[in-house]
Amino acid sequence: MTGHRPWVYIVAAAAPPVLRLHELIALLHVDGWRVCVIATPTAATWIDLPQLADRTGCLTRTTTQPPGHPQDALPHADAVIAAPITFNSINKWAAGISDSLALGVLNELISANIPIIAAPCVKPLLRQHPAYAPGVETLTATGVTVLDPDSIMARTDNGIATFHWTMITTVLRRTLQSSNPISS
Repeated sequence: MTGHRPWVYIVAAAAPPVLRLHELIALLHVDGWRVCVIATPTAATWIDLPQLADRTGCLTRTTTQPPGHPQDALPHADAVIAAPITFNSINKWAAGISDSLALGVLNELISANIPIIAAPCVKPLLRQHPAYAPGVETLTATGVTVLDPDSIMARTDNGIATFHWTMITTVLRRTLQSSNPISS
């Protein structure tokens, strides 16, 4: 990350870790990233969009706009963290379904040759569903780094699922170093 401050998109679905997205944003800022949050429509009802926009300095996006709408364009992404990403979103993404801005962005950027880290928040029973493993395999085959939910999952004091966010940022750093060994 030399020269300019790169942009990372956080594409967030509606799962409990989204309630602590500010922790991931803070860690990314420490690492020198500018952050753009793109939330699924349901995730948008769980989080404080203006507060996240204040933290990132970038409009938190949830929906597409009609042609000619004056909304600012998305900044160019240098990396993507899909966190949390749900069973539903993983399977739609793997199938190429773009029925939300969040999924549309993920589907477009899968071919952009940038690091994409997916942090699933998926219950163990849903991970046994016959659609889950093929979806993860499809994403992995396209270059997405899909993390093991058990390795990143944590619980808050009141028992709500969250992530070990530092593990996710560590994977991003390692992915960048392995894709650009000269700058490491």
